[in-house]
Order: sequence, then C-alpha cells, then structure tokens
Amino acid sequence: MRPIRPLSAARRGASARRRTSPVAAAVGIGAALVLTATACGPGDDNADDKPSASASKTTGGNDKIEIPQEIQDRLKEHGIDLDKWKDGAWKNWDKKDWLREAGDFVNPIIDGLWDADRMRDADKKNPDTDRGVDENDISGDQGVTDPTPQPVKAQPVKAPYDASAPEAGKLFFDSDKGSMVCSATVVKDPAHPGKSNLVWTAGHCVHAGADGGWYRNIVFVPSYNNQGKPVEELQGAPKEEVAPHGVWWSDWAQTSNQWIETGGPTGGKAAPYDFAVLHVTPEKGGNGKSLEETVGSALPVDFNAPAVPKIKKMTATGYPAAPPFKGEALYQCPDKPGRLSLAKNDPTMYRIGCTMTGGSSGGGWVAAGADGKPALVSNTSIGPVTAGWLAGPHLGKEAKGIYGAVSKKFAGQ
Repeated sequence: MRPIRPLSAARRGASARRRTSPVAAAVGIGAALVLTATACGPGDDNADDKPSASASKTTGGNDKIEIPQEIQDRLKEHGIDLDKWKDGAWKNWDKKDWLREAGDFVNPIIDGLWDADRMRDADKKNPDTDRGVDENDISGDQGVTDPTPQPVKAQPVKAPYDASAPEAGKLFFDSDKGSMVCSATVVKDPAHPGKSNLVWTAGHCVHAGADGGWYRNIVFVPSYNNQGKPVEELQGAPKEEVAPHGVWWSDWAQTSNQWIETGGPTGGKAAPYDFAVLHVTPEKGGNGKSLEETVGSALPVDFNAPAVPKIKKMTATGYPAAPPFKGEALYQCPDKPGRLSLAKNDPTMYRIGCTMTGGSSGGGWVAAGADGKPALVSNTSIGPVTAGWLAGPHLGKEAKGIYGAVSKKFAGQ
C-alpha cells in the first residue's frame, strides 16, 4: 500500500487511501480520508463525446427524464448553465465554481457518459496522485491504539458477484484530477422497507474536503463485472456485461461537516467521520423497481456495534484498483478488528489486516449485528503505503444522523 491517505475513488486507479470525514448535519456529501492505495484513484478524462443530458430524476418507468426545478435553480445561483454543463462544462474545476456546501450537491444525469470503456479506463493508475503519508503521522493517542495487525491477503469473491455479495458495487465519479473509482454498498432504507435506493460509501468518494467541493457525475454500478473477467477481456465489452444491473446516478448525497470542513488528500485527518450516504436513481428510468429489488438484497446499518473486544470478525469488501490489483475484480478481507486512534478527541476507528489497495475505499465492512445477522458496521477509509491494513470509522450518532436525513428526504417518494 502507499502512504496513509484516504481510500476514496477520487483518482482513477490511485492506490493511496483517503481520510474519512465527519458526517455533516443532514445534508452534504463528504470526502472520506484514505490512508493509502486502497481508495479511489484518478484516471484519464474519457469524455470527448458530448452525451445528452438526461436527468437527476425519472418519471415513471420510461426514459423521459426531467431536471427537478430545485436543481435548475441551484445551478443558476452558481452561474452554471445546464446546457453547457451537459456539453462538457462540468469539466471546469475553477474553485469559485466548484460547488462545495452541504446543500450545493447537484448531479444531473448525463445519459451514456459512463459507458463500459470509460468505466474500465477509470481504473488506470495516475502516478502523480500516488502520494501518501507515513504511518507515524496518523496515531495521535497511542494509549488506545492496538498493535498494528498482521496483513491479511485479500481473497477474490466468487463470481457471479450478485450471488456471493449482491449488495456490493463500484462507485465512479469525476474530479479535478480525472475520473476516479471507489467501492460502495446497498443499504436498507427505513422509509422504504424492501425498496431501498440508498448506497453507503466513504465521504472522500463524494467530496474533496477542505480544499474542494462535491465531485461530479457520481454513479453506482452494483455487481460491476459480475463474472469477474480479467481487465483485458473487458475491452469493448457491452455495457450490460460490466453493469448487469444498470448504472445508478446519485440524485442526492450527504456526508459529515467534519469531512467537508477539514478533510484532505492524505493522512488521517477527518477519517473518523469519513462516511457518506447516497440516494440513487436508474440512468434509464428503470422498470419501476428500486435498487434493492433490482439486486435482490440490502444490508441493515448497525450504529450500535459492540466494542472491539467483543467483535470476532469484520469483513471488508471492495474493488481494489492500485497495483497489484487492476480494479475489475471484487475482493474481501476477514479479520478480527483492533482499535486505531488518530486524535484524542475523535472517535476511535476500527482497523483490520488487509492487502487491498486504492479503489477499495468506501467498501462496506460487515459483522454480525445485534440480531446475529450480517450488518454494515463501517466502511474502508484509510490505509498505509505498505497496504497491510485498513481502517474504517465507527458509525455513531453523526453517521446515523446523515443516514436518517437522506431516508427522510425521500420518504414521500
């Protein structure tokens, strides 16, 4: 793994992990911190064509897409012309035009932008983004930090993925450094039992933190490359092969205010708050089914996971994209968690041994919940340059507040 950094998908194939950021009040996508290469990585901009803008929401089960007036008004407030945006103006990353605040998130669908080749190319490693932080820079309270865990070799998930890990998927987005990738998980929605459209990931996979704003063109692809084919065999593959359950655009996202205000590209700052919740909608309007119905499953989120000594095993799942991985395959690392403290006044993080690299950021950590059944208890946030371990935030009241806010926002829809 690379030096400790957020593991978000901010860079294509980047192996550095990103930090996590605290959950924002109720609105706002945050960028998670990744310690090393486990998080997202930037890639080449592969959008020379000008796909047509579709929408941020769909009507009914057809392909008619309408841009909600709320989004149109918000774009206008920032001087953004939607027609120019769809023709490539989204590539303008001027700081004054980079939407940043919690309520500024906009992500209108650009139909066809994420084709199979663009998704594959988003895994290409960009050496310029391959920086990290030494492990000595991350522990601010050794009194409660457990010994560094032994590396656990990441194991490939058995294909097809929608049978072995149906809740897992890959996140794609564009940043000022290029296209990037992260991992994410379908989670249950209290407001829509059995019909959830909620996705859990890291804050740094949706927001650049203190020095930037919301990322753009954020999409979730459940069971990406479902058959686990080598990257060489994905050249020219039809979209249906790499995205068997479709491409789902985020029409809303929230992260912690801590991440938005203090998150950064390297180190562990804001990592204890590096989580985000997305609400998604199908690119083509779908067939009337929710994301949960489409993939056949969704995980509950446990905000009251037991203390570390009582947890026998946590399993991290993700699509590592930095060497020696290539981003096309789903992997898992099971291990008994320890504690990692980055600052005395911040929540202690979970830490497990794992060799996954950048691209795995945002991927779900699963353990037995209070009822003994699998539940999401954390997500990949940071890891060291040496790629021997991963750390994820403890999901407490901040995370619960964000989760509840996103669910409530779409409760009547």
